[in-house]
Amino acid sequence: MICKTFFALFAFKNHIFAKILSLKKFKDTLKLIFPSNGIEWILFIIFLTSYGILGSYIALNYRIIFDDRIPWDAYFSFDNRSIVMTGGGFERHPLSNYFFDFIREFSLWISDGKKNEIFRLVLAWCSNFAVSLALVQLFKYLRYIVRIPLKINVLITFFFAFFTTPVLLSFTPETYTYTLLFLVAFNYYAAAKLKKEKKISLFPLTFASVLVGGLTITNIVKVYIPILFEKGLFKNFKNFFNAASRVIISAAVFVLLFLYRLDWDYMRIFTKTGEQYEKFSKPKVTPLWDMISSWFFGGNMIFSNFVVRDYHNKKGFHYNALFMDVFTSVAPYIFVGAVLILVFWSYFKNFKNKFVQILMLSFFVDIIIHCVLKFGLHTSYIYGGHFIFVVPMMLGWLFFGYKNSPKMLSFLTVFVGILFVFLVANNVYRMEEFFWFLEKNYK
Repeated sequence: MICKTFFALFAFKNHIFAKILSLKKFKDTLKLIFPSNGIEWILFIIFLTSYGILGSYIALNYRIIFDDRIPWDAYFSFDNRSIVMTGGGFERHPLSNYFFDFIREFSLWISDGKKNEIFRLVLAWCSNFAVSLALVQLFKYLRYIVRIPLKINVLITFFFAFFTTPVLLSFTPETYTYTLLFLVAFNYYAAAKLKKEKKISLFPLTFASVLVGGLTITNIVKVYIPILFEKGLFKNFKNFFNAASRVIISAAVFVLLFLYRLDWDYMRIFTKTGEQYEKFSKPKVTPLWDMISSWFFGGNMIFSNFVVRDYHNKKGFHYNALFMDVFTSVAPYIFVGAVLILVFWSYFKNFKNKFVQILMLSFFVDIIIHCVLKFGLHTSYIYGGHFIFVVPMMLGWLFFGYKNSPKMLSFLTVFVGILFVFLVANNVYRMEEFFWFLEKNYK
């Protein structure tokens, strides 16, 4: 009887201890994802309020966020209606239909089943929440992984907040919006694990591959890049086998879910992918170097001139669509060149740093897809959610590289400050032109 009582108490103690551990893990996860202290909450509220005002005004006064008659390309080639209603093409966005089913149904629930201004408002605020949280994740990465001074961290975070990509995505219901959040969050999570010399376990790796790869299939490779930098990976067969097993299992889960959506008709993937590559990789009149500088790099940071084109939805409804032109003055080229110099300066300065290598390998994936293979290069200013967050992270590492050089830190701070002022002036001015377009065409 005494033995039974002892074992019962022992089992109860272990059960309670396990619950405490799981509760602690849950709290740690919440701290990892959401703001966890005063400064983070302040930043989150600032971004949520600022972007919220912008998105709310657009949603309540204009139809451009969602119009049932306009399936695609109303502004900057974003496919808002197509994405919200179907999740987009399965060949590029394999599992996004499930994600946007939830977003759509939630928005319809709030708007009493009507696709009206309330529906648009909810869509805008979902995007606003995602982008604001992504900026907090960036701040966390710079603070806890890079460990740069708070003032510099805030400067870089606000610098990025005024980039074209977060500004547009803050009210745009698109895959890029949520990809921005998931990729920034995963980079922070993976870096936190590697900093403690821990492995990225199977569940979060699988979850990330399904979430990130499910929204845009090419991004799944970015989930596996940090695995290459786990401690002792290539020095111990057991470590290598463990890492390979995690990658294979997580990839297998993703593939099975993808095939399930296609009713196991895998040939549709190859057929549709070939069609899409042919469609979005045709050469344009614009020189290659200008498309890369003005649209791929520049268009995701700074607004260029706008071009209005006549479109129709193939069902008799005609509408005006807005696109970005290449830069027409020297100043934006200088801005983009200066930012890229800082990024690659940081890369070579911290070349042996595994966190820097992870970021740049991820960046090179998109450079190959859009600049080398030319997929969607002519509208690459909408793809920034996949890669442009690398810029502020690399700026953080540049400051880290000169942490023991006060003069260089002062120079870099002033230089980035000047770029910040130009960025704000340019993008605020261009947003006025954007509102003029909305007032004229989408009132």
